Amino acid sequence: MTTGIPQTISYPAPGAHPFRHSDTDLTPHVIVLFGATGDLAKRKLLPGMSYLVQSALAPKIRIVGTSLEEFSDEEFRALAKEAIDSFGSRKLTEAEWASFAERVCYVPQGAGPAALAAAVADAEAELGPEARRLHYLSVPPKAARAVISTLKEADLVGRSRVVMEKPFGTDLASAVELNDFVHETFDEAQIFRIDHFLGKEAAQNILAFRFANGLFEPIWNRNFIDHVQIDIPETLGLDQRANFYESTGAYKDMVVTHLLQVMAFVVMEPPTALEPRAISEEKNKVFRSMLPIDVDDVVRGQYVGYRDEPGVARDSDTETFIALKVGIDNWRWAGVPVYLRTGKRMAEGQRIISIAFKEAPRTMFPPGSGVGSQGPDHLTFDLADSSKVSLSFYGKRPGPGMKLEKLSMQFSTQETDYNDDVLEAYERLILDAMCGDHTLFTTAEGIESLWDRSAQLLQDPPPVKMYPQGTWGPNAIHQMIAPNAWRLPFEREWREKHAR
Repeated sequence: MTTGIPQTISYPAPGAHPFRHSDTDLTPHVIVLFGATGDLAKRKLLPGMSYLVQSALAPKIRIVGTSLEEFSDEEFRALAKEAIDSFGSRKLTEAEWASFAERVCYVPQGAGPAALAAAVADAEAELGPEARRLHYLSVPPKAARAVISTLKEADLVGRSRVVMEKPFGTDLASAVELNDFVHETFDEAQIFRIDHFLGKEAAQNILAFRFANGLFEPIWNRNFIDHVQIDIPETLGLDQRANFYESTGAYKDMVVTHLLQVMAFVVMEPPTALEPRAISEEKNKVFRSMLPIDVDDVVRGQYVGYRDEPGVARDSDTETFIALKVGIDNWRWAGVPVYLRTGKRMAEGQRIISIAFKEAPRTMFPPGSGVGSQGPDHLTFDLADSSKVSLSFYGKRPGPGMKLEKLSMQFSTQETDYNDDVLEAYERLILDAMCGDHTLFTTAEGIESLWDRSAQLLQDPPPVKMYPQGTWGPNAIHQMIAPNAWRLPFEREWREKHAR
């Protein structure tokens, strides 16, 4: 596949640690936030930036917001304060808010590239001559081209990096075309295709569990692992995003941009070092090793009532749910299925990675002992902010006879002295982008490989099956995963903090 993608990317030097930034990285930054009045900016980006401004982790920051609304600086600051008060996990004092507010200004999109360039120049004058720029495109995918053109016209490409939201393209052809278009203005080293799932502590903990422990890495292969599940059901609906969702659906919205990226962390080979170049290459090897997705291994669903939502076509075939089986054709994983599931309006909101180990022989245990009755042993990662990990296994029930039951060992960052140090995903990724660290971001090659493996499904998707709201999806998912079973709902509860 020839796409014109640069073959070399300027990463931090080998040996640089991707999960720790030194003082030399803390160059002052002007963050230009496109889509500054949108839902993502209100819920995540503005609260996250407000925390970074107060913390010792980030460099000196000035924020230039821009969007369609004709706001003044004061009107935008009022919107930002409401967003931080409503959605921020860390509340600001009056002094902290005042410190953040003086770093924020706003330029209406209608004012044109020259006005945006002037606002950035003013912010840079406050930060000094070493200031860099981070352009965050919190805009619909169809608006990304216009933003890139604006940045080029405003002469804001130099000393800058650009963060692009999902989905990056809608198929292989559109992804190649978008990559080529962006590469006309920005080098690949300047582009950060964001997946906020990889910014979560639990996702990064997968690398620590696998590669820092002799207990797990020797058994992390097809000889010991039966199958893998990555399960991300959501209770939320469209949340006034019908126009976006109708043209996207669950597969493009979640699977390509989130679930398969998380899968790469689970199944990648050990990198030569925990540094961006090595990790990106191992992730890309996973995508190159993926078998094309077979439509016979896919269940598409749509929740009852979706077609009645405002902005949704009455005959819509857009999937609000998808479950599928993925195969990795390499020496480590050949024959081990990876099951993915995600959907809207489901029974629970969860973010679970489950590693199912092959079962031991049972014949030595007496009938009725309970061995195997609750499924195989599992290692489970919860991608929620509490970053929980659980290892379940069979153990003997106290008392006479040989009665077995499922036990578990659990860990959570809530139980450590470092719980207050946890960065939210967007905070982490914004900081990484300012430091030029590509470890947790997707490359052009990687995203194009995924669209290539998705071609058959995109060209000839199976029809959607209806499912009631508040359930786990269409019944056909159980036939797809047989003889295995879905982990959710859990056979065990997570232990809460301070539980005894």
